[in-house]
Amino acid sequence: MKDLHSVVKTAVVVAPVTVGTTGTGKTGKVIDTQGYGGVEFLVAYGTVTATNAVFTVTALEGSVSGTMTSIADADLQGTELLAGLAAAATRTSGVSKNVTKRLGYSGAKRYVQMNISSTVTAATPIAVTALLHSPNVAPTANP
Repeated sequence: MKDLHSVVKTAVVVAPVTVGTTGTGKTGKVIDTQGYGGVEFLVAYGTVTATNAVFTVTALEGSVSGTMTSIADADLQGTELLAGLAAAATRTSGVSKNVTKRLGYSGAKRYVQMNISSTVTAATPIAVTALLHSPNVAPTANP
């Protein structure tokens, strides 16, 4: 297959939600990677109004879905820091608001998860999607 459409599967990790109550976040759905060679997490941030808002992502993995641990940096493409959103003196569309970040996973564990948290009340809409790639069998279904 030479097209991307036939060799990927998407899954909602965090449905579009407003994150931003001080010190709280959103626990992402655990994604089963069985049958795929890797996952790319896509994190979409909406309009951020608070200049001091920091959004932190945490990527987790596990052999069973109930026991998740932090993913080693060697199994990530990119970093959790770069997939998050730092405080900014001035928010710029496409840079520090209304932007999509990504984080790849190529480890050997079957289950992965991404959580996101905020340091301040920012009421920012966020969504996280998992793009599973490199399937053992292609083409993939489009549910």
